[in-house]
Amino acid sequence: MSKSILVAVAASVAVFGFAGGAQAQQAKKLFFEGDIVRHALADQTGPFCVLSNQYKRKEAVAWRIRVLQPNGEVADDKVLKSVVVELGNARSSRPLQAHGAPATDHFWSMFWTIPADFPTGSLGYKVIATMNDGSAVEWTPFIRPPTS
Repeated sequence: MSKSILVAVAASVAVFGFAGGAQAQQAKKLFFEGDIVRHALADQTGPFCVLSNQYKRKEAVAWRIRVLQPNGEVADDKVLKSVVVELGNARSSRPLQAHGAPATDHFWSMFWTIPADFPTGSLGYKVIATMNDGSAVEWTPFIRPPTS
């Protein structure tokens, strides 16, 4: 367990993303739903594309995010300019791509391979959706210390 990374406890969460005050009217509200799964890498055994909340160094974490408009319709690439995952260590932001070619099930995805020398422990993240008009809405999973 000491060689593992606790990324985030995310088991098919469906939660709200809000902008604040006047920005909320301009950006509207977007709703985020998604999960984190183990991504396939060469020379690793599966199962892949299954929910997990613990990842080891040299494994890949995949984010799958669906963004919904206030009316419940999917916010696809005609509505959104970009969807980005910003890692909690502030090292980088990773752009998500429409899943599949052609896009399937209207969700966005990307994966990140945990470096061999990456520190163990928890790694938070947030998701930022930028609409074509330049307004952005971000969503952060629950931030709560473990209970004893």
